[in-house]
Amino acid sequence: MGALLALSSAVVYGIVDFAGGLLSRHIHHAAVTFLGQLGGLLLACAAALLMPADAVHTPDLLWGALSGVGSGMAMRFLNRGLSRGAMSVVVPVSAVTGVALSVLCGVLVLGDRPGAVAWLGIAVTVPALWFVSGGGGGGGAGKGTADGLLASAGVAVQYLALGQAGPDSGLWPVAAGRVAAVLVLLPDAVRHARRLQLPPGRCVQALLIGAGAALGLVLYLLAAQRQLLAVAVVLASLYPALPVILGLALLHERISRRQALGLLGAGAATVLLTLG
Repeated sequence: MGALLALSSAVVYGIVDFAGGLLSRHIHHAAVTFLGQLGGLLLACAAALLMPADAVHTPDLLWGALSGVGSGMAMRFLNRGLSRGAMSVVVPVSAVTGVALSVLCGVLVLGDRPGAVAWLGIAVTVPALWFVSGGGGGGGAGKGTADGLLASAGVAVQYLALGQAGPDSGLWPVAAGRVAAVLVLLPDAVRHARRLQLPPGRCVQALLIGAGAALGLVLYLLAAQRQLLAVAVVLASLYPALPVILGLALLHERISRRQALGLLGAGAATVLLTLG
């Protein structure tokens, strides 16, 4: 069940990143990011109210807030990168370092002990994501790659911190994270206040994208409560495959042999981690 929830989180995040990337090419990335976090806050609060918590503990809320700081910064740099770079490069790059840092911290600091099959899946995932990003291909990287790398640090903080929240607090750690993300992004939103003056349709799109991102985090939190954190992080971090595929199919972005190999590796890693 935990593996299925983590994979569902990856699917939701993949769709959200693709939609956010498209929207960031039509309106300023600061507007997409800030309004998205507001939409995420609304969904997270509604979900937390619908799923009663046994007891809301302050440390769990603080872990959720730290996760929100990470996700807020991750989305800021990711949307900026997507506004000027290929989805088939920027999104996978953001996951490469993110998943590596998350897994290493889970094993070295938090004491996770994946089984042999899961370890094989983890070992396959990192190079697979690297190949998907065009790493080592001599020219696979492009505009937005630096933003993708910056976003990866936020991705690692997001997953690791939220994974520390206990189940007794329900979904309130996710809601606390959305509050923290809004506060972190507020100064940037103030600097681009004019960019936030959008047609109602664009505002709704940004809010829905953020709500989708919050749903992805809810699914991840539920997965982390039922699965080793290292495995849940890796499975959830397979989300780059979907924007790559959608970018190829709908935006006619080109894919190299290395990226094709990386996509196959991501699929193999999914099977191994699910079995492990």
